[in-house]
Amino acid sequence: MFNPFKALGDLRSFQQKAQAMQKALAQEEVTVEKNGVRIVMSGDQKVKMIEVDGVMENRIADAFAEAVKKTQEIAARKLLEMQEQP
Repeated sequence: MFNPFKALGDLRSFQQKAQAMQKALAQEEVTVEKNGVRIVMSGDQKVKMIEVDGVMENRIADAFAEAVKKTQEIAARKLLEMQEQP
């Protein structure tokens, strides 16, 4: 028989784990340097710093996309670690 209170407890547990993961991700940091552009971004995908050696152009978008990809990889790894813990 389905117990709706158990489902609420499971949801609460999931929310707590998600919040813990968000805090852990915020502590991670990724630095990407590509084509003269340097971006520092936190694991929760917040840009901390952008340095450009000259005029703004598509190089910024390329470096930003790579930084986002790396932070997503961190998030996926943390999620897998959470699933392995009882």
